[in-house]
Amino acid sequence: MNQLRELEDDQIIERIVYPEVPPRVEYRMTDLGKTMNPLLKAMSDWGNMHRIEVGDPVEDLNINCKV
Repeated sequence: MNQLRELEDDQIIERIVYPEVPPRVEYRMTDLGKTMNPLLKAMSDWGNMHRIEVGDPVEDLNINCKV
């Protein structure tokens, strides 16, 4: 939770609170945060290439972020 607050403080993500019961909160990337997509993709690709070496034999996840 602290990490989300820090990302919000750094204007990387935006927190959306819905006035519902039970409470619902969503997060989305800001325009500034979206500029990190190439960096995040490169880090994901690196992790997938070295997954077995670091002891995580899970197949490529190819997670895509909504933009």
